[in-house]
Amino acid sequence: MSQSEYLWPYENEVGQEETITSDVLVLGGGLSGCFAAIAAARKGQSVTLVEKGATEKSGSAGTGFDHWESACTNPCSKVTPEEIAWAYVREQDGYSNGIAHYIECREGYDRLLDLETFGGKVRDTEGEFAGAEFRDDETKLMFAYDYKNKFTIRVWGSTFKPALVKELKRLGVRILDRTEATGLLVTEDANGKKRGAGAMGMDVHTGKFYVFRAKSTILTMSRPARVWLFDPDLTGLCEFRPMQSIGSGHAMGWRAGVEFTMMEKNVRAEFSAAGRGFPPYGTGNNHNTWYAATMVDARGVEIPYVDRDGRELKSVSERYYPAPGQKFFLKGGVIDNPKYEYRGPETLDFEELTKRGYQLPFYADLSRMPDAERRVIWGMMVGEEGKTKVPIYQNYTERGFDPKVHCLQSYGTGWQSASFLEQERQFFGAPGGIMHDWDLMTNIDGVYAAGDQLYASDCAGFACATGYYAGRKASDHASASDLVEFSQEAVQAEKDRLYAPLYNEGDGMGWKELNMAIAKAMQNYCGGVKCEALLKEGLDLLNSFEREIVPNLTAANPHELMRTHEVLDILTVAQLVLYASLERKSSSEPLSFQRSDYPEMDPAADRKHIVIRRENGEICTRDVSLDFFGDLQMEYEKRNQDYIREVAEYEKN
Repeated sequence: MSQSEYLWPYENEVGQEETITSDVLVLGGGLSGCFAAIAAARKGQSVTLVEKGATEKSGSAGTGFDHWESACTNPCSKVTPEEIAWAYVREQDGYSNGIAHYIECREGYDRLLDLETFGGKVRDTEGEFAGAEFRDDETKLMFAYDYKNKFTIRVWGSTFKPALVKELKRLGVRILDRTEATGLLVTEDANGKKRGAGAMGMDVHTGKFYVFRAKSTILTMSRPARVWLFDPDLTGLCEFRPMQSIGSGHAMGWRAGVEFTMMEKNVRAEFSAAGRGFPPYGTGNNHNTWYAATMVDARGVEIPYVDRDGRELKSVSERYYPAPGQKFFLKGGVIDNPKYEYRGPETLDFEELTKRGYQLPFYADLSRMPDAERRVIWGMMVGEEGKTKVPIYQNYTERGFDPKVHCLQSYGTGWQSASFLEQERQFFGAPGGIMHDWDLMTNIDGVYAAGDQLYASDCAGFACATGYYAGRKASDHASASDLVEFSQEAVQAEKDRLYAPLYNEGDGMGWKELNMAIAKAMQNYCGGVKCEALLKEGLDLLNSFEREIVPNLTAANPHELMRTHEVLDILTVAQLVLYASLERKSSSEPLSFQRSDYPEMDPAADRKHIVIRRENGEICTRDVSLDFFGDLQMEYEKRNQDYIREVAEYEKN
């Protein structure tokens, strides 16, 4: 290779600064960010959207997804938004986000209709599955999981992000791809009230520094990742979500004084290859995307399904219906409330099944299912789910896998295809995040949040619905507000922080080494069982990383610099988790939280949200009741009459 081929292919703009001003600033170009920008633009606001990757394929849904949960208002649904939203809350034993889930259930189908008008594929218009039990032949909608109540819709999710970007451009939204948001701009009035003034960021190709001024700012970035799990050689397999989705919005919010809750919740890792397992959905199972595949043991003996009451189900069709007297069952996405009390094939409790005489290894055998069920699981669900279209569906097919003939082995000790240790944790299953009010506004005036930034976040429908909702509310705020001034000292400090690794020479540390160190520290000091001494030792260790390692980090180009910034954000999130864990003085099953020094499980006095923020270097907390949001339908309708009228007019016409 010639010397010229090693040169950085982009212009060097390190040190250059540009200010961009708009009414509404959206940080993050995933589903929630795109819909936030669309809502604001529809209201006549000037909008800037900042995305670290390429918006057309960025975020958790960039490569696609296979189902749209909680479409409770679709014409075939037999459940109400109120029923499913409260079911989400109860399923998490109250440690849930009633506001955001109600928005998801009330407005989720509206956003799906939006996507269809933008060019996304929502219906089986070609009749590929005509006559199938899960297809409504009048609307051509196709349903997953619960065939009676029909509130989860199978979709061609790989078509959605390109359609969203097309609509963003049509509306005149300014999109800055390959630009990372790194810090919020916040001002404070004489009474100590904080207000958002915009944000700062950097072009990850050229190194140019940006100041984004705005009247309203919406955080729509990812939930944290790579906090406990990291493999430096297989970085793309460290988490289920994309490599660049690591929780930078949480980190910048924490640094700015945004409130968080449930950050002490971290479940045992189950949905990640992490370099030790198999890619998600690449092994035979009957969970989520593969639901409800026929499972057999090593002899080919079928493992029967049973319903909620222990009654063995004789047909494949019965697997998709509630038991007699059961209103509905929740399935798919984050909510995975088992339909069956017997922990059989649905949850693949290997120990229980082997006790009953079934022999390892187990397999998913789609050949024993009706043709339409087989084709929709393998050809559509696996074909459309994130990270599966090419590495699983395409590659397996090219190498000869035929679901009409072959079984696919279910490896490991569970459906997830990998055995994780108790200390290896994840932000999965309705994790912690930003605390907010009914407008999805944070404790900082003019700063909103949506999607995976919210506590107890969910999947695609949740992201789209809350993103659009936050965009509406942020637009109203922008219409009634002026731009505010901000500290130039804060801007200079951020520039210094961002560029520092470019100028370190010698034997400094790279981003991978620091990420490994953080993950190991969190496994050792904030794993399955916690106590005050361990948590404080962990904080001391992370603080030592900040003092001794961070000043010596090195980066050779803007791409490495971006990766370095990500790991600095991972370090911040890890510290936030430790602080939150210290504040909860009891154990909690719903929060997957166990303290050896406070073993009492879920005492009544501690059934509350512990809300935490950092202010002037001090940790501040307050308690909020789990049901602070009140009557979901009444509180929503009190604040959204304009949107209700808009929907009514649309349906009328």
